Amino acid sequence: MTGAERREQLIQIGRALFAEKGFDGTSVEEIAASAKVSKPVVYEHFGGKEGIYAVVIDREMQRLLTLVTQALSASHALAKLERAALALLQYIEESSEGFRILVRDSHAASGTGTFASLISDIASQVEDVLADEFKERGYDPKLAPMYAQMLVGMTALTGQWWLDVRKPRREEVAAHLVNLSWNGLTGLDPNPQLTAATRGLVLAPPADARTARPTERELKEHEKARERELKEHEKAQREQQRAQRDQEKARDREVKEQEKARERELKEQEKLQREQQRAQRDQEKAREREVKEQEKTRERELKEQEKAQREQQKALERQARRASKAGAEMDKTSPS
Repeated sequence: MTGAERREQLIQIGRALFAEKGFDGTSVEEIAASAKVSKPVVYEHFGGKEGIYAVVIDREMQRLLTLVTQALSASHALAKLERAALALLQYIEESSEGFRILVRDSHAASGTGTFASLISDIASQVEDVLADEFKERGYDPKLAPMYAQMLVGMTALTGQWWLDVRKPRREEVAAHLVNLSWNGLTGLDPNPQLTAATRGLVLAPPADARTARPTERELKEHEKARERELKEHEKAQREQQRAQRDQEKARDREVKEQEKARERELKEQEKLQREQQRAQRDQEKAREREVKEQEKTRERELKEQEKAQREQQKALERQARRASKAGAEMDKTSPS
């Protein structure tokens, strides 16, 4: 092999071993054995495994950053978001080993920072996009850095999860990512899809990591497709909002009808209670009148009994007087 070929061979072997075992788990002996060379050859080209690792990290970071930068060249915010999510997932699918290396804690010898620094670079680009969108929509552009970190962090963590599961396919994952970040939890689309301008998009930067610029005709065609898709999306959102308002109005009417029905029911219950109370009062008055009549009857009976007793007493007294008088007369007429 030429020197350049040997160098590239060692980089590819180191890349595979770093992805499998990490930096600390990989040794110069393993790299040399896999390349079927002696350790001094590795040291001659890179000075040790740290040199290989630095090159691998730099290449992977540049490749991913270039893909995302190319995706963010779209004109509309929704298209930028779709393409950025799709770019990350495409990189994970096509460069799984590279992504596994990046998401590990990068070694200090890499000299190019860590995956966190790469995410920070991407977030800085997204921050500029969000700042412009916030200004147009009346939001505070000072909040753009925080929202950029949220969006990029959510996408990056989803990519780490998808690295192993690989289901569903990357366009579907990208559609759901955009669904959550663009529509929010309260407006989730039950069947999200990428816009026509993004579906089937495969970003392909040159091998030297320079951004491949689309032609002017392609840009115009994509822009027209995006505009049509966005108009349809906005129309669907308006119809959905109108349907929601109609549902809310129907619910309000239903609630009002229920309240009126409850009010009528309460009035009926109150009326029935008043009638029952009136009937109870009438019954109580009738019982009181009956008790009074019974008391009067008992009083009359008692008076009649007392009168009869007095008359009987008088009759007895008369009889006693007559008997006493008759006895006295007999005493007078009898001989002494």
